[in-house]
Amino acid sequence: MTVTASGGSSLARPQLYQTVAVSTILQAEQQDRFPERGELNELTAYYKSGAKRLEIAQVITNNSDLIVSRAANRIFTGGSPLSYLEKPPEDEPEMALVGAATTALDKVAYVETKNSGGNNGILNALRGLFTSTGPIPPGFRPISVSRYGPSNMQKSLRDMSWFLRYITYAIVAGDPNILVVNVRGLREIIENACSTDATIVALQEMRAAAGDYFSRDEEAKGIVIQYFDIVLSEFKAPTPSAKLRQRPSDDAQGLELPQSYFNASERRQKFVMKTGLSELEKQAVIKAAYRQIFERDITRAYSQSISYLESQVRNGDISMKEFVRRICKSPLYRKQFFEPFINSRALELAFRHILGRGPSSREEVQDYFSIVSNGGLAALVDALVDSQEYADYFGEETVPYLRGLGQEAQECRNWGMQQDLFNYSAPFRKIPQFITTFARYSNPLPDQHVYGSGNDPLEIQFGAIFPKETRNPSTTPAPFNKDTKRLLIHRGPATNNQNSNPKARGEFPGSLGPKVFRLNNELPGASNGTGVKFSEASTQALIRACYRQVFGRDVYQGQELSAAETRLENGEITVREFIRILAKSDNFRNLYWTSLYVVKAVEYIHRRLLGRPTYGRQEMNKYFDLCSKKGFYALVDAFIDSPEYSQAFGEDTVPYERYLTPGGLQLRKARPGSISEDIGAKVEKKDTPRFVELGAVTDQRSDNDLQQRIKQGVTIQRQQSKVFKLTDTINKIALKNAIAAAYRQVFERDLDPYIIQTQFTSLESRLGNGEINVKEFIEGLGCSDLYIKEFYTPYPNTKVIEQGTKHFLGRAPMNQREIQKYNQILAGQGIRAFIGAMVNSMEYSQVFGEDTVPYRRFPTLPAANFPNTEKLYNKLTKQNNEVVIPSFEPTKLNI
Repeated sequence: MTVTASGGSSLARPQLYQTVAVSTILQAEQQDRFPERGELNELTAYYKSGAKRLEIAQVITNNSDLIVSRAANRIFTGGSPLSYLEKPPEDEPEMALVGAATTALDKVAYVETKNSGGNNGILNALRGLFTSTGPIPPGFRPISVSRYGPSNMQKSLRDMSWFLRYITYAIVAGDPNILVVNVRGLREIIENACSTDATIVALQEMRAAAGDYFSRDEEAKGIVIQYFDIVLSEFKAPTPSAKLRQRPSDDAQGLELPQSYFNASERRQKFVMKTGLSELEKQAVIKAAYRQIFERDITRAYSQSISYLESQVRNGDISMKEFVRRICKSPLYRKQFFEPFINSRALELAFRHILGRGPSSREEVQDYFSIVSNGGLAALVDALVDSQEYADYFGEETVPYLRGLGQEAQECRNWGMQQDLFNYSAPFRKIPQFITTFARYSNPLPDQHVYGSGNDPLEIQFGAIFPKETRNPSTTPAPFNKDTKRLLIHRGPATNNQNSNPKARGEFPGSLGPKVFRLNNELPGASNGTGVKFSEASTQALIRACYRQVFGRDVYQGQELSAAETRLENGEITVREFIRILAKSDNFRNLYWTSLYVVKAVEYIHRRLLGRPTYGRQEMNKYFDLCSKKGFYALVDAFIDSPEYSQAFGEDTVPYERYLTPGGLQLRKARPGSISEDIGAKVEKKDTPRFVELGAVTDQRSDNDLQQRIKQGVTIQRQQSKVFKLTDTINKIALKNAIAAAYRQVFERDLDPYIIQTQFTSLESRLGNGEINVKEFIEGLGCSDLYIKEFYTPYPNTKVIEQGTKHFLGRAPMNQREIQKYNQILAGQGIRAFIGAMVNSMEYSQVFGEDTVPYRRFPTLPAANFPNTEKLYNKLTKQNNEVVIPSFEPTKLNI
């Protein structure tokens, strides 16, 4: 099962449709039996009609625009509704011939002619326009296209297309469940936007139009008419009321369930024992009781039963409620669900078997735990069966059933534990999950967001109720309540935060905090008067700061509120009122309200207008209630008119970020380029080896002695034969030699024989004209597409760093610290920034300067990395992919 760590809730994904196969097999699976003959015959008939159903759906899909347009012509007048449909596919040239100037009658006649042929098609079109295809509601009046408007026309035709699409889904699935879920309750919604009577007439016209395509196939036409009739009947039904949880409680959070979720949920058959049932039906009810109490059909799988109780409930001597009580007290139940477990787990299982749910709270667990501890299993069963909740839900004759997701409203705090209790069989899980979860409530609060999981993993995940988190999932809820307060970091002096000094809202943040824009020279919050008209430059800078703070970016051209800007510049409104106008604009509403759900939108707007995240669930509940009752504009007014805004910003200060979360601060420190070189490096204690101490020079040596010692074992190959330095561009021979040397150094080959050299003609010309120096020429070669293709793309970063130091610094990398430094640049900024860092380094300037081509340096010096440089220079680039200086020490196998 997929779970999340948000509030301990499992991921609720109600299935919005069912097929004949799914519903039939699901019913047999719930009853723990094989499909019966009638069900198999139903499946056989469905599969045999599969090709016809697909053909029906395909015909309706191909002619959907024509069906919708015919229905639109029936309910709209004064224009051509066909022009508001989506553009027809290019593979239908017949539709393209229908011009915008053609009347609705000509269009329908043309379409019907194409499908029915000759005069019959025209007559069908005329009959579709001027005759009724069903009883017309008394309140129906044609709708004027010009008064209705283009936007509403497009939405209405889109809604009719959706109705038609749902019908094709239901025809293919063979089950009208999707129509019941998506159509029932739309009557009141459409009444507010359009007209219910017009919608009914349109559906009747679509039914007749779709049926005309199957005039030669009565069976197919009957299927189409059947599903259209279901749509009409469901559309006429009123909006169903929400499902309420029948339970007296002072804490009623999440105790309402929309009827659409109930309709779309997995259906479980309910069994009721009645005296008029047949023997087979009574046996099915008894088996359902066994499946609920023992989690399996004990009569089929284990050949076990309690025969004397079965005969009593069959004969009506005892009720189903007494039957449940007695089988829960039986030795069979005691042996399977009471003796192998501790009292806490036995209590949870009894709740599942008798009440169809898990424990609700710690207090409820404590009450029933004392009952089972004092009176044992019999007292626990009596307490549950005699409870008011059992009487409300099951009464005397109904078999208890699982009240999971979709069956009734669920408490938010226990969703995850409830689903685990329903999905796991008792022998496979013996840990008392409810009592262990409730025990965690007394632990210290973890450092995590009050609405989500983890340490505020992303700043944009505000108010996430169902974050999809498949890594390290947890079904235990975070023990946060409405009084829990988030920990926030103050942007400014450490003492001016919401805990140590709540009265310091208007304190100036200083150099440690963000930049503050205001219209006067007073401190933020000190001015409560009207705005001051300053010069054009300062006012424009403040206006740009307002846009950046409210919208999070500079607005695009055409999105500025010019009228409000003019009023601010003239001193007619204050900065506070200007911020209010920006926050109520359509751009801000579309950015931070329309596309987001309420909790996330409140978090965003709270940051933009008050400069901090919300403190916790108590503050969020207040804003949520305000949004639900008064809407978006009241929320903006509540922020800007709040005492906190007056104290922190006053009338003439642009809001700025005052607080942020620890997760947000960590994300800002983790950006590329913000990590210093010493972070993440391994601290190594350097001990001087003994042989170094013994080899230390204690006497004074002359220069000749030092030179002789330096040259010991040095061959003539270590001397650099030629250094190419370009002092002027007049000598074309020297210029050509320097360019050739640069190619050999950077690309390790002479590019004269290759046509690829034409890529660098521009660089050579600029070097010859004196526009760039040798250093810039070398950097241009390194940033070329040829170098990236040959020395960057095929290799890992460590190999690229080796080749870069070889080509541009004339040596191998010094140590791991240097590799770490260049690897950070290469990974965060790319190859061109890496080459620029080497060419513009102090080492390059000291060794090569501006006019010298890089060369092989360390053959002339006994440097520390001389062996690595020798190994790097003495092998070809594409000879092998071996890294000369690996990022870690090779591991030797113990063989």
